[in-house]
Amino acid sequence: MPKTHLNPPNLPNWSQAFSQIVICKEPKSTIYISGQVSVDENKSIIGPNDLAIQAKQAFQNLHLALEAVKATEKDVVKLTIYIKNYSSDDAPAIGSALRTYFEGDSLPTSTWVGVQSLAEEGFLIEVDAIAVLF
Repeated sequence: MPKTHLNPPNLPNWSQAFSQIVICKEPKSTIYISGQVSVDENKSIIGPNDLAIQAKQAFQNLHLALEAVKATEKDVVKLTIYIKNYSSDDAPAIGSALRTYFEGDSLPTSTWVGVQSLAEEGFLIEVDAIAVLF
């Protein structure tokens, strides 16, 4: 297998949410996907003031970006999720949206970052990714 997901026993086991380490050997392509937000193809915000709806749309847009390069969520090795004014109370809405697209126990590495603001007023979440094709 070209990718190995590791959750070493001497680190906390977060395997239900992300892998601690992903090792990629000899990939054909590495794909960097810009931050996806909750907008439609006309740049109209989906789910104003609703983090759960915006999270679902941001992950849907990530899914569409992956499809455009013939990749899937299984090819993603790293996620960075930026959340405006993050609170731990936001975790279930974000986790639910993430798990809609990322299933199983071989999850990408992940970093969630609380930020004061995002690129445009009204954006509550932004998700970027690195995917590797073999």
